[in-house]
Amino acid sequence: MDTGNWHFTRDLDDFLARAGGFLRSRPALHTVPLTVTETLRTRGPRVYGDEPPEFGVLEHDGAVRAALFRTPPHWLNLTALTAEEAVALAARLAALGQRLPGVNAPDDTAAAFTDAWRRHTGVTATPRQRQRLYRLGTLTVPGPVPPGGPRVAGAADREQLIRWHDEFSAAVGLGTVRDSAEWADARIETGTITFWETPDGTPVAMAGTSPRVAGQVRVAAVYTPPHLRGRGYAGAVTAEVSRAARAAGAKEVVLFTDLANPTSNGLYQRIGYRPVADFAVHDFA
Repeated sequence: MDTGNWHFTRDLDDFLARAGGFLRSRPALHTVPLTVTETLRTRGPRVYGDEPPEFGVLEHDGAVRAALFRTPPHWLNLTALTAEEAVALAARLAALGQRLPGVNAPDDTAAAFTDAWRRHTGVTATPRQRQRLYRLGTLTVPGPVPPGGPRVAGAADREQLIRWHDEFSAAVGLGTVRDSAEWADARIETGTITFWETPDGTPVAMAGTSPRVAGQVRVAAVYTPPHLRGRGYAGAVTAEVSRAARAAGAKEVVLFTDLANPTSNGLYQRIGYRPVADFAVHDFA
């Protein structure tokens, strides 16, 4: 079977010229490559690590079929591939001597690539996390709404943002993909983190949004410190940033959850989020 031809590059402009239309054709499913490449474009190529990012585009009969990116030292990120395409990609990367720490992809793609990678390299894989992508339907604010209200984080909140980003990264089990201080500075600059505050002005939860790209916005970094959970703060702040994204013109608002966390999956569905697709993250030994 003809599994197409991969074009690999470290040039972001080259990648977007080739794959931009494909990524924008399904903005919800491609939310991660869209938002990561937008961050690289606006914040610079070393925002996720010291090594330059890597990109790939799969073309078949003159049309783009799939795309990949990696921001070393982090996982290989893939859009959906057929089993045959995943096997062929694993063989190609193994032949090039690539050393990968893991893969993040739609469920079936991750499974096919992981199995092929083991056969070609002898490297075993360990499942790290299964995620579900949700898209916002009809927004519903979960009640009762806790006392207090939302506030966009500013420069005076920098140290708290750094601390909460570290805690959030540890809690979700995916590590700190981005330096917390740089992340906080970028969020303050763009006004894309919102706190829920108690009536006395104490922040008790946060939620952020990605830049709007191709009409979609992703809600991320929803965090409540452990001792403040169970009081409705996460639901209130998530509903607020979702509402604000819609009001600002987002056609699609999406988010990921850890499938092992029934609390967050139930909460987001009560707010109005509906399942789109499942993804898997695997670590390679």
